[in-house]
This record gives sequence, C-alpha cells and structure tokens, in this order.
Amino acid sequence: MNKTFGQKVISFNKNLKYSGKLPKDFSVMNPFLENPETLVVMKEFYEKFYNDNRKRKFIIGINPSRHGAGVTGVPFTDTKNLEKYCGIKMTSARTHEISSVFMYDMIEEFGGVEKFYSQYYINSPFPLAITRKNKNGQSLNANYYDDKELFKCVENFMIESVKKHIILGLDTSEVFILGKKNAEFIKKINDKENFFEKMTVLEHPRYIQQYKSKEKQLYIDKYILALNH
Repeated sequence: MNKTFGQKVISFNKNLKYSGKLPKDFSVMNPFLENPETLVVMKEFYEKFYNDNRKRKFIIGINPSRHGAGVTGVPFTDTKNLEKYCGIKMTSARTHEISSVFMYDMIEEFGGVEKFYSQYYINSPFPLAITRKNKNGQSLNANYYDDKELFKCVENFMIESVKKHIILGLDTSEVFILGKKNAEFIKKINDKENFFEKMTVLEHPRYIQQYKSKEKQLYIDKYILALNH
C-alpha cells in the first residue's frame, strides 16, 4: 500500500535524531522526544492536511523555535494557531510565537489552511530546535548559521534532511526560502547538490513581525504573489 504524503512526514519526524557533534554551549532539542503530546498533535495535523499523494512545493525555514514547532511539531505553528486555524487542541502546553502570527495571517489571505497545505509543505533543513547557553546559563533559541563551527557540524545532516524531504513528494522546480541569511546557506548547499531549479527568497516572518509590522500587509501580498504565480 502506498503511503500518503502525511504518513511519510510522520515517519520522518518519528525517526528524527541528531547525534553529530556540536560546539560548546549549543544543544539540540527534539520536540518529538521531549513531550509525548507533540507526537500526537503532529500526527493529527499531517493526517488531516496531508492525507493524499499530491506533489507540493517546499517552503524552507531556518530551524524550529522552542515555542513554535519546538512544542507542536508543526513548523511555524504555535499551540494557539494550531487550535484556532487547524482545529487541533494541545493540552500540555500553551504557546504564542510571533512568526506563527504572520504565517497564519498570510495563510488566511491565501485561502485558508486546507488550500494552503494542499499545495505547500513547510519544514527546515535542520528540523530540530537548537539552543545556545548565554553567559547567565539561560538557553536561548539559536539558528544553525549563528556560528561557523555549528554550521560545519550540522551541514551534512542538513543535506541528508533535504534529500529525505524531497523523497516525501516535493516539486523541486522552485523552492521558497524564508530569510535572506538562511538563503545564503541554502544556496551553498544547493550549488553542491542541485536540489532545486529555482530559489525564491522571502523575508522571514519573525523579521517582518519584529521590524516591519507596519508594512505587514505589503509582505503578506508579496508572499501570496510569489506563492500563487
């Protein structure tokens, strides 16, 4: 029996593990091991919106944040939007994440979750949350490209991860990359591996919400124009 797109994603997520090296003060958090409910709601999400074998285009984030996919297991989706837009309630955690706010406002204008997720799949080349200890010993969100040594450590894992994503059933004629710095690193990987024919770079939702919130509608229009062409 052929697996649906959603079943393949669930299986990918369940088998995720990073066992490579990391520079001092960095650690990797696997949401699917940290909280049993994450596995439950992630499964529910992919069974609900990806229960078919349609080819989808890939939207690439950086790596999950602790409060978004680091809790729900669904990229750019905090518990608030998971319940409000996707109809999936999480009881063990309540999170609010600013990237998620932009993403779901854009998805609503695109035509809603059913339409959006039937055409697009979002994930990250490093699909686990990365944290870095600061001087006070607090763990803060980190990006895979924040540190040269860190990128060196995770690059091969990222390449393998993109390969696995493509096998799920992705259309590789065009990829949408969120964040200009992210795009520089994905370009390095793509130059070596020739994964995607065309790369379209969009501003990262966190950047928009944090620094360009007055022009938010402009960015929503930009996203929809790029995704609908």
